[in-house]
Amino acid sequence: MNVESRTIFENDNLFVLRGLDSESVDLIYLDPPFNSNRNYEATIGSEAAGAAFKDTWTLSDVDNAWHGEIADREPTLYQAIHASKLTHGKSMKSYLIMMAVRLLEMKRVLKETGSIYLHCDPTASHYLKMLMDAVFSKDNFRNEIVWHYHMGASPKKDFRKKHDIIFRYSKSDNYHGVSITVPRRMDAKRFNKVDEEGRRYHVNGVGKRFYADVGRTPDDVWTYCDDKKLTQLNSMAKERVGYPTQKPLVLLERIINASSNQGDIILDPFCGCATTCVAAEKLSRQWIGIDLSSKAIELVRMRLEREVGMLGEVIHRTDIPQRSELLPNYRTHKHTLYGKQEGLCNGCGTQFPFRNMTVDHIVPQSHGGTDHGDNLQLLCGACNSTKGTGTQAELIVRLKEQGII
Repeated sequence: MNVESRTIFENDNLFVLRGLDSESVDLIYLDPPFNSNRNYEATIGSEAAGAAFKDTWTLSDVDNAWHGEIADREPTLYQAIHASKLTHGKSMKSYLIMMAVRLLEMKRVLKETGSIYLHCDPTASHYLKMLMDAVFSKDNFRNEIVWHYHMGASPKKDFRKKHDIIFRYSKSDNYHGVSITVPRRMDAKRFNKVDEEGRRYHVNGVGKRFYADVGRTPDDVWTYCDDKKLTQLNSMAKERVGYPTQKPLVLLERIINASSNQGDIILDPFCGCATTCVAAEKLSRQWIGIDLSSKAIELVRMRLEREVGMLGEVIHRTDIPQRSELLPNYRTHKHTLYGKQEGLCNGCGTQFPFRNMTVDHIVPQSHGGTDHGDNLQLLCGACNSTKGTGTQAELIVRLKEQGII
């Protein structure tokens, strides 16, 4: 891994994700915006005061290059996103484009044995399920977890809305299986026999013993965890810091315990008030958090000191990491790229002599692009000049506008 554990990045998570080494993370948990059409601010006077984010989306919020990047890398995914505009409007399409480019990078950084948990609510859960199926494959869908809680409004005309959705996917079929159990509910009438060690059991029809104290794998509706209610945090909760979408520590502890081992690397690309980071530290995991807000680093330091007793060991970075699996000198690969592109400029598609081609980044380094081979191409001088410091997707848009392609 090219980033030290206990690091919080204060930057756009897309840029940071692009800079993380491929297949370096064991578990990803993300609690992104839900396209709720609301703006959130931490409670004035709380420990998280100053933290805020908007959860309203329009096409102007989306980088034009993201459209092209998805259409080029995953055309089927792009078509699915486009369909959401017809059923839900431009806001949903914009939100899903924002999410899709980041999910593609999360898949890249996840190990083959890794898992990802995406936390959402019914506002966009069905659309996000479609994205996850396209990015991680429908065959790698493992669970739709219903987090059932007890707080919230009681509408007059509708059923009470009391749950969030957590989608669990693996990177491959060689994944870390669920490794936690919960106690069976002990029915004294059923478990009416006691063995020589004092353990209660019952006998089925073929004479096999079933013990009351043997755990079982939890089901996919989560209301309790180790006899603690998995409810939303109210204003009086001891761990609450005032962050508007803070999740309970016990929820993250269950996820981390279920799908990782001690020493594994946990990533939260929307780390907010750092609940994932605190849970990972308590459970002896390595961790990395990313958030746009400078408040995230304050909150993680404060919470780790208060809840774990850890002082001064968090690394705060505002730069973009550089992947370590890079080619040693990308210019020496010009011949390979020329053959791969069959002598054609990757912009205008025109045939050019070898000496008229320039090695260029598909995604510029200023946007988190690297010198890795999958981010390199050859452009003719005119296309390279037109592209400038922009992305390849932006170049294609300009060439179409100019009638060149």
